[in-house]
Formats: sequence, structure tokens, C-alpha cells
Amino acid sequence: MRPVWELMSAGVLSVTPSLSLRESLELFAARHIGGAPVVEGGKVIGVLSISDILSFQASTPAVPSLVSVRSVSEKEPPEEAEEGDEAPAAYFADFWADAGADALERMEQTGTPEWDPLAEHTVAEAMSRTVVAVSPQTPARAAARLMTRHAIHRVLVLDGGRLCGILTSMDLVRAAGVGRV
Repeated sequence: MRPVWELMSAGVLSVTPSLSLRESLELFAARHIGGAPVVEGGKVIGVLSISDILSFQASTPAVPSLVSVRSVSEKEPPEEAEEGDEAPAAYFADFWADAGADALERMEQTGTPEWDPLAEHTVAEAMSRTVVAVSPQTPARAAARLMTRHAIHRVLVLDGGRLCGILTSMDLVRAAGVGRV
């Protein structure tokens, strides 16, 4: 049986805990990967996967609405505006930097937290803190069993605590496809 070091990917992309989830997703998409180790100060402290980001997003409440819902019977009569008073809606203009912009301009600016909450959260908030790792000499079959038991798609390859590679389910499939396992 082949050892992990023969099948692993050595040039491992890692992310830092302070990186935004949006930036992480962009890195994953650019490299066509589904996850990466989280490294701080040269030490592996966790793993971030697309599944972790999806779980985090699903459990994070949406941007709170400024509108409260009341029944029709509770509704108060509108206040009478006197000439020279500022319109009641002007109060909300202080909340938006682009208050003078028209609706189309606002819709085109999707970089705000209302549109992209992943930009406001970090890797540290979503990462898995459990690190499943093997040594470079571990048989590939043992690594595959470990991945199956933990229901994960990647194991880190550590040599004396130093990150030297990653073995993914795709690495195993690729090796099986060419008869290397």
C-alpha cells in the first residue's frame, strides 16, 4: 500500500484566522479547492471548509430589519407634519453613506454588510478546531478510513507538527483512477 506522501498535495494553501470568510471563498474558488488548513504563527490551529462556511452562514441571523411588525389595531395615527419640519424619513438618511443616491446606485453597491455578511466575519468564527492529521508515512488506505470515520474530505499531513501536505478525497480518487492505490 502506498504511503500518504506519494499521493498528497504538497503546495498547500493555508488561511489565517483573521481572513474574512468572503476572501476565503474567493481563494477557494480561484484554486478550485474545498478547504484549507488554518495556520497562525506557523502552527495549524484548525481547518476551514466550504461546509464550515455554509454551516456558519445558515446559523448566522440575517441583517436585522428596521421595520417592526404591529397589528393594524396597534397602529398609531400618523403625526401631522408642520411646515418647515424635516420629513420623518430623513432620520434614516444618517444610516446610509449613500443616502443621496438613487435606488439603482444602491442596488449596484453590493459590498455592504447588508449584501455580503461573509465579508464581515472571519475564518476564526467558522473554522473547525478539530484537526485530523496523519504522518507522511501513513498508508493511504488508513488515511481513507480515517476520513470516512470522521466524515471529512481532507486530512492534513504533518511531519513533526509541521504542515507538509494535505490528502483530499480527490487525491484518493485520482490515484484510484490511474491504479496507484
